[in-house]
Amino acid sequence: MSEADTRYADPDENPYVEDPPVDFEDAASLDAAEAEAQATRLRKAVREHDHRYYVEADPLVPDPVYDQLFARLTELEERFDISTTDSPTQRVGGEPVDELETVEHTAPMLSIDQSTDAAAVRDFDYRVRDDLREEGFDADAIEYLCEPKFDGLSLEVVYEQGRFTRAATRGDGREGDDVTAQVRTIPSVPQQLRGDPPDRLAVRGEVYMPRDAFAEYNAELVERGEEPFANPRNAAAGTLRQLDPAVVADRPLDIFFFDVLEWADDTRTADGSAPINRPGSHTAQRAAFAEFGLRTTDRVEVVSDIEAAIAYHDRLDADREDLGFEIDGVVIKIDDKAACESLGATSRSYRWAFAHKFRPRTEETVVRDITVQVGRTGRLTPVAMLDPVAVGGVTVSRATLHNPDEIADLGVNTGDKVRVYRAGDVIPYIPEVLDKRSEGTYTFPDECPICGSPVEREGPLAFCSGGLSCPAQLERAIDHYTRRDALDIEGLGEERIRQLRTAGLVESIPDLYRLDADDLASLEGWGKKSADNLLAGLAASTEPPLPDFLAALGIPDVGSTTAASLARHFGDLESFLEATEAELTSVDDIGPEVAASIRGFLDSAENQQTITALKELGVEPQAVDIETGDELAGLTFVFTGSLSEPRRVAEDLVETYGGSATGSVSSNTDYLITGENPGATKQSDADAESVPILDESGFTELLADHEIEWPPDSSAE
Repeated sequence: MSEADTRYADPDENPYVEDPPVDFEDAASLDAAEAEAQATRLRKAVREHDHRYYVEADPLVPDPVYDQLFARLTELEERFDISTTDSPTQRVGGEPVDELETVEHTAPMLSIDQSTDAAAVRDFDYRVRDDLREEGFDADAIEYLCEPKFDGLSLEVVYEQGRFTRAATRGDGREGDDVTAQVRTIPSVPQQLRGDPPDRLAVRGEVYMPRDAFAEYNAELVERGEEPFANPRNAAAGTLRQLDPAVVADRPLDIFFFDVLEWADDTRTADGSAPINRPGSHTAQRAAFAEFGLRTTDRVEVVSDIEAAIAYHDRLDADREDLGFEIDGVVIKIDDKAACESLGATSRSYRWAFAHKFRPRTEETVVRDITVQVGRTGRLTPVAMLDPVAVGGVTVSRATLHNPDEIADLGVNTGDKVRVYRAGDVIPYIPEVLDKRSEGTYTFPDECPICGSPVEREGPLAFCSGGLSCPAQLERAIDHYTRRDALDIEGLGEERIRQLRTAGLVESIPDLYRLDADDLASLEGWGKKSADNLLAGLAASTEPPLPDFLAALGIPDVGSTTAASLARHFGDLESFLEATEAELTSVDDIGPEVAASIRGFLDSAENQQTITALKELGVEPQAVDIETGDELAGLTFVFTGSLSEPRRVAEDLVETYGGSATGSVSSNTDYLITGENPGATKQSDADAESVPILDESGFTELLADHEIEWPPDSSAE
C-alpha cells in the first residue's frame, strides 16, 4: 500500500495539505456545490493535519494556518448546513447528556494476571509454553511482545466502514459507559480511519492525560481554589465521565491503542471480494493500526525469551520518569495470535498475557507541619508538609493524610519520621510512622480554618459547617450554580466570579440577582454587551426546571442524574425541602448515607437562608409532573443499546406507569427493547427465553396502545 493510500489527503490533489492558501473568497459568493466541494477537501486536509500533529508529532503547517483552515471549514458547514458526524469540527463537543448509558462490548474486555515478582513472570512463561507444547505449537519458537502498561482508563472504540461510531469504558468487562460524545473530542482518536480498514473494527485503547498537561491543568484547578486531581489516571477517568462533551474538549486527553476486540469484514465476504484478514500477530496488528491512523506507543519490543522480557521491564522502570505519560508496569503477551486463541481465557483474564508491575516507590522523610485545606464541598483535608525528598525521581514536599481518622490511626504529628509512598500518584501519602519523635497525635481543628464555622464529622470525614457562607467554598459554589449542567447562566466564569467577589458585589449566590448594570459598569473589562448578557442570563434563570435548580445548589452527592430523580419523585421544591430521610431513601439510587447528607445540607441554617433569599428574589423552580398510572402494571422491560432519549428516561417512564425496568433478561422479562448498537448477550438471552424483542419503533407502538406517549413531553422539550 503506497503512502498516498494511507493518507487522509494527497497533497498532489488537495491544496490544503502543504503550503495551503488561506486567503479564502467570501463564503457568500459560493453556491452550494462549490461550498460542499471545498468543505470536503478541507475535512480531508484537517484530518491529515490532525494525524500529523497528534499521532506522528510532525506537523505540516504552523498552528495559525491550521486555525484558519479549521475556521473556514466551520464557516462553510454552518452557513450551508453541511456538517457531517465525522467532521473534525465535531470535536469541540456536542450537547450535554443527562447520564451515561450502559452498552455491551463487542467482545469481553478482560483483565490480565499481574505481579511485581519476577518469579511469577517466569512461572507464567513456563505455564504457557507447557500448555502450547501440548497443543502442538513449537513452544521454543514463541516470542513475546512487551509494551508499557498504561496507567489510564481502558476504552473500547468501534469503527464501522472506517467511521468512528462508538466508544465505551471498560466497566465490568462486559458492559461499560457509553462515552461516544466525550471520546469524539479527543484529537488523537480518528473520526475516519485511513487506508483500507475492515467493515467493522473494535479496538481497545487507553485514554490518559499527559504528565505536562496534567501538571498545567492541576495548577489551574489550584488557582481557581478547586481540589486538584490526585493523579493523571483519576483526571482522565473523571474527565471522560463528564456529562458535557464541551468540558471534555477543554481538557488535554490523549490515547494509545493496543489490541483488537473485533475485526469483521462481512460486506466483502458477502459480495465475493477478498476480506481483509485479521492480523496474525500483535506485531502485525500494530502495523495495521499505523496504516489506519490509530496511535500506538513506540516503546515496544519483541523478545524470544522471558529473561529478555524481564530485562525490558527493568529498563522501562529506570526510564519511566522520562516518559510523557504514567505507567505502572509492563505487559508481556504472546505475539502469535493463533497461540493466544489456543490458550484462551478464564472468566476474568487472558491466559496469554501477564502484567509485570513496578514496585511501589517509597522514601523516608520528616513531617515539618500539618495544614488543613477546604474543598468545594466543605471537606477538610489534612496535608503533611515534608522535608523534600526524591521519590522515584520526583521531589516530594507534601503528602495527603486523607482525614482525621487516618491521622489517628497513624498517630502522626509534626516532627515524626515517616515513610512516603508514591506509586504513580502525583499526590503521595504516608502509610506509616517510622520514628515517633513527637508527643501525641496531631489534633484536628474543631473550627474551619477559613471561616471559623464548627467542623462536623461524617464517618471518617470532616466538613466545614459554614456551607455557602464559607469564603473558601463560595466562589466554587457560585461557579457550580451557574455552570452549564446547572442553571447555565451565560456571562460568568471563574475570573469574573472572583472579580465580583473582590469588588464586594457578590457575597452569596442570591447576590447575583441583586446586580445591576451600574454595578457591572464600574468593573474593569465589563462593557455594555457583557453586562447585558449576564443580566439577561440571570433573568432567564429565575424560572429554572426543578432538576436544574437542585443540581445547581451543590448538595453533596446530588449531581444532575440524582437531582432529576429527586425532582420526579417529589414534584416541587417545597415537598423536597420538607422530605424526611426515610422519604428520601424511597427515591431510586438514594441510600441512607446520601439521604442523611441531603437532609444535613437542607437543615443547615446558612443553606436555608440562601434558598429563602433566592425565592424572595424571584427564583421560582418549576414543578415536575409526577402523575403515575398502572397502564404497564405487571410488565417487565429490559433495554439495550442507545435510544433517541437517555435509557433512564425510558426506564423511568415504564416505572411511572406501573411497569418494571430491570438490567438483565430472565424468564420473567416481557420485552427486550433494542436501540442502536444493542448488546449481543441480552439479545441472545432473549432468544433463549423466547422474550419478544422490539426496536424503538415497536416500543413506541406498544406504549401508544396503552395511551402513553414516547418520548414523553418533558423529554421532548
